[in-house]
Parts: sequence; structure tokens; C-alpha cells
Amino acid sequence: MSVCNLIKMKKKDIRDIFNGKRLQLTKEQIKKLNDQLLLQFQKLPIDIPALIMTYCPMKRFNEFDPQLITDYCYFKNPGQQLSYPVIIEQGDKAEITAMVADDESLFETNKYGIDEPVDGIDMFSSEIDMILVPLLSFDKKGNRVGYGQGYYDRFLKLCRKDCLKIGFSYFDCIEKIDDINQYDVKLDYCITPERIFEF
Repeated sequence: MSVCNLIKMKKKDIRDIFNGKRLQLTKEQIKKLNDQLLLQFQKLPIDIPALIMTYCPMKRFNEFDPQLITDYCYFKNPGQQLSYPVIIEQGDKAEITAMVADDESLFETNKYGIDEPVDGIDMFSSEIDMILVPLLSFDKKGNRVGYGQGYYDRFLKLCRKDCLKIGFSYFDCIEKIDDINQYDVKLDYCITPERIFEF
């Protein structure tokens, strides 16, 4: 797919299209795309920070697994400390918090099918230097389409303004997400197998 060749669409339609496109990818295609994403990430003009928030992928949806990225970050900065999102439900509301985890941490699968650490300590959102943000698609202005719950947008608003927000996509951007609102938070970078988008 060429860069930004889809016209503006609403988030629901984008989710349907890109969920379908990802599910059509074979394991061999995904491995190749992952390698290309890592190569692009290595070109980013940034210093690798110590405090990074990542996520566990939903493999049944062929979601990008950022472990290749965090392994590289550890190579570049052995002082790296990883945190993962944990969904906290309080009555009708649910938010995510960041929990520090390492190789010894236990993970359990939540009701959404996402693995979460269960025995780490919380990391304040203001401490995080870089966040690897899951997404289904993005547009040429840096707006992203997630999975529709708004957890990440609410969390990102609590982070420092200089906290780097980086997304990874197997596919190029679309022209415009038509129903962006004041609650959406833009990415700083989105990396595809072919190029780096900076916003």
C-alpha cells in the first residue's frame, strides 16, 4: 500500500479494515516486517532513555510485538527499566497504570486477552521517558486508532510533554482519521517497515 493513499475514514471503519489486513499476514511476513521495523527504529535520531513503557501484544490479532525494540533498547542502554500497562477497574470506569516488570515478573492474562504483570511496583506516569503505543492505524498528522476504549489517550495525557510516544505499524498511514476529538493524543513518531513518520 502506498503512503497515505486511503481517504479519510472514521475510527470504526479503520479498525475493521486494518484488523482484517493484519489477520491476513502470514508468520513469515510478520517476521520480515518485524525485522524491517527494528531497522527503522534504529534510525531514530534519539537517545535511548532508561524508563520505557511497552506492552504485551495480542498475538491472536497479529499485533506487533515490541520485544525486539525493547531488547535493542536494553543493548543501547543497559539501565533500561520497563513498565507495562495494567488495567485497573473501579466500578464503571477503567484506566491503565504503568507497572514495572523484569525477567522475574509474573504475568497473567486479563479479560481482554492481554498479558499484564501482577507483582511489580507502579511507575508514575510523570517518570516515563518513552512509551511504545499499540495501534491499528494512524494518519499523516500523527493521530492513531487504537482499540476503542480510550485507555491510552487518558494515560498519555498524564505523561510529561517531552515523553516520546512511538507507534509501530505494518502498514502506511491513511490520509485522515475523520472523527478525532479533544481526547485523542498524537504520536511523536510512527514507524513502518518502509519509513519513519515524525509529527
